[in-house]
Amino acid sequence: MAAENRNPQGWQGLLGGRRVRAPAIACGVIAALFSFTWQPRLYELWLQVFGIGLGLLLVFGLFERWPRRLPRGLARWALQVVAVGVAVPILVFAAYTLRTKAGAPPFWADKDRLEGFLTFVFLGTLLAPWMALSALVRQREAWAHEQALAFELERSELARQALDARMRLLSAQVQPHFLFNTLANVQALVEAGSPRAAQLLQSLTAYLRAAVPRLDDAATTLGQELDLVRAYLQLMQMRMPDRLQFALHVAPDTLLLRCPPMTLLTLAENAVRHGIDPRIDGGRIDIHAALRDGRCHLSVADTGVGLQPSGGGLGTGLAALRERLLLVFGGDAMLALREAEPHGVVVELDFPART
Repeated sequence: MAAENRNPQGWQGLLGGRRVRAPAIACGVIAALFSFTWQPRLYELWLQVFGIGLGLLLVFGLFERWPRRLPRGLARWALQVVAVGVAVPILVFAAYTLRTKAGAPPFWADKDRLEGFLTFVFLGTLLAPWMALSALVRQREAWAHEQALAFELERSELARQALDARMRLLSAQVQPHFLFNTLANVQALVEAGSPRAAQLLQSLTAYLRAAVPRLDDAATTLGQELDLVRAYLQLMQMRMPDRLQFALHVAPDTLLLRCPPMTLLTLAENAVRHGIDPRIDGGRIDIHAALRDGRCHLSVADTGVGLQPSGGGLGTGLAALRERLLLVFGGDAMLALREAEPHGVVVELDFPART
């Protein structure tokens, strides 16, 4: 039976507070009832009753652990209940024998003492097995509750590991998407023989040296995100200096807030790729960050071509960002897109402010 390996070992298990409490109360009630008819030396009654109760408790604990292997078909709980029932007359007999003074006749030769012996045996045989069975039920319930808590803890840990793995997978999908787009821009300048190609490549190398180590982080601060966005937009401005302007409007109290990695970078890249780049005369990108009512409010607004009816949306980066936000914040994050006037797109992001 599985219960053999669930019980605490040693005296703490045999005489633990929870295990002793119920037998102690029962012994106190029995001793109090017998006190009305007991002869002088009342303390002997209490010693006898509590001594028998302690003996039954030890028998219960003994057969909880011994024998280690039981015959097939014999349940551990049944052995404990039967052992407690059998031990009652034995312990009562031992108690009455020990209380018999030297030279006095045995207790069975004394009518009053014999009646007391039989009464103790009857009450003990009636109550002790039921108390043992009740203790086993409570023990089983406590073990089931403990197992349920352990299972829930294990399930939560597995869910956390799965979430972390999913976040890393999504980050891995975003990394090549961003890097390939940026390297394609450098390649275009090199093929065109632009004198700005070397300077752009140098800036890109410096940017990647700072950015790549952060891509695998489970979380980053908004201040770090803004540093990456500023470096990225500077790179893009070098590629199209006459077609891109940008500005960052950031409240200082937002810099230490936590957010998923590459959150703002994804929005800025989409604004450049799907808004500013397709427009002949380019445009402007404004990024706002503010803290209001315990929530972080971000917006990336561009004056590009706006939302297009075709072309598959705003790209895989934004789709991956939606899923990352769902994994991190559940339903407590909001990502919304709307048209800007007279043209362009505004992306608004709202999530709980955490440091």
